[in-house]
Amino acid sequence: MNNYPSILLSDAVDQVASLPGIGRKTALRLVLHLLRQPNKDVEAFTGAITRLKQEVKYCRVCHTISDQEVCPICQSHSRDKHTVCVVENVQDVMSIENTGQYNGLYHVLGGIISPMDGVGPSDIEIDSLIKRVESGDIHEVILALPTTMEGDTTNFYIYRRLQNTTLHDTTPLKISQIARGVAIGNEIEYTDEITLGRSIVNRIEFKL
Repeated sequence: MNNYPSILLSDAVDQVASLPGIGRKTALRLVLHLLRQPNKDVEAFTGAITRLKQEVKYCRVCHTISDQEVCPICQSHSRDKHTVCVVENVQDVMSIENTGQYNGLYHVLGGIISPMDGVGPSDIEIDSLIKRVESGDIHEVILALPTTMEGDTTNFYIYRRLQNTTLHDTTPLKISQIARGVAIGNEIEYTDEITLGRSIVNRIEFKL
């Protein structure tokens, strides 16, 4: 039982503690910090979260978070439109962008295949990736998924779906994966920018 002097305080701590990586002690410290701030600052904080939830969109092309129907990366005329980097989540897009080593487009799956967790191919954005590739504008697909069993399973599934794809000029589609400078078992978003950047630049052809 919590020894909080206020039910309102306890409820606020419960909500903050429900966030990933936040324990109850940290949640209490954050809530007490907010309680000491001017009303206008707290309203700005909560308003930003509310607007994010209510107004954020997912790009209809690559499925990353966006303020518009199509994200700025997909709209950019300076990006390489023939290369698509396949990632698990939005955090991975941000991590790769921070390396400054990649200038193509992205495709966010929104997860990876994990039978133990009940996540199959139809639960993530694989079919929309296949449709993008079949449009004929994509010349290379870079698989930048976690170097875990689930990531490798997803890589294999995507490769099998795309391996016989040919471009309009009959050139085979190039399927590559990031170099294994990313340690086995590592998540992309937690990999340092130098290692991740080198893995993108030194990507290798995907082989079974």
